[in-house]
Amino acid sequence: MPGDIGTQLVHTRPETNFSVVADVPTPLTLDNVNDLNALTPSGDEIYLTSIDDITTNPAWLNGVKPDSTGKTDGASSCAIIVNDHGAGLVDAYYMYFYPFNLGNTVLGMVIGNHVGDWEHNMIRFQDGVPQAMWFSQHSFGEAFTYNAVEKQGQRPISYSAVGSHANYAITGYTPGTHDHTIPGLNLPFALLLEDHCDQGTLWDPALSAYTYSYDAATAVFTPYVPGTPTNWLYYTGAWGDEQYPLSDPRQKELFGISLTAKYQNGPTGPEDKQLNRTDVCPTGQKCVVSPVLTARKA
Repeated sequence: MPGDIGTQLVHTRPETNFSVVADVPTPLTLDNVNDLNALTPSGDEIYLTSIDDITTNPAWLNGVKPDSTGKTDGASSCAIIVNDHGAGLVDAYYMYFYPFNLGNTVLGMVIGNHVGDWEHNMIRFQDGVPQAMWFSQHSFGEAFTYNAVEKQGQRPISYSAVGSHANYAITGYTPGTHDHTIPGLNLPFALLLEDHCDQGTLWDPALSAYTYSYDAATAVFTPYVPGTPTNWLYYTGAWGDEQYPLSDPRQKELFGISLTAKYQNGPTGPEDKQLNRTDVCPTGQKCVVSPVLTARKA
């Protein structure tokens, strides 16, 4: 389930190379977590590491279930970030936060668990009219025309995969199933790495969101509501544990390949999600904006 962004700081401590970082602000909050950037040479070597042993499944990793209205009551679990490019072109990013990512099961072993998870949708507007929508899926994703996506009333629907939280425009080719074994391809049949989603609990992220504008020229975030915590958006480290070494008894790998580790690095935050991209898709990815609501085959 989604979780409160600030609560993640209560249950973690900053570490680098598996050692606790000294001279950390106390308590660590959304207003000062960006101060961690100055405590390592490049600012991105810090991992917000769980204080609890995550194999004991502490309750905070489960997040907050949305109530009957779709609100994560008492938990700010989303950041809406608006980038006005000018000439009527506006991108609205919906950044979703989850305390824990549950990986996929491959050959009887779960791979890809990590503390903290950020996924997002982006809607591109031209002259106030929505044109296209991006669905992030792990390190890749897919895009559709806005007219194509499913809606409830006038609002678009995104299906969040159980555990991994990858965003999909449909529930799946076969009931609830999306195969993403080949990076960048959402296969119409089960192969190895599968996501599963359905019409489960309805979450309305906008009901519990921080909202900001983003000036790409200055890389400055400005809250729409005065008093909204903003400094956390400048934090450049990871929102979860560093990938455990094989010497850690919790860690396992398939065939000795690091990319198949059971526990992997926590993710970076919204500032690292290409908030000033040219296409609706992130730079470096083939950008096919499909007018047909189906999983991408090529």
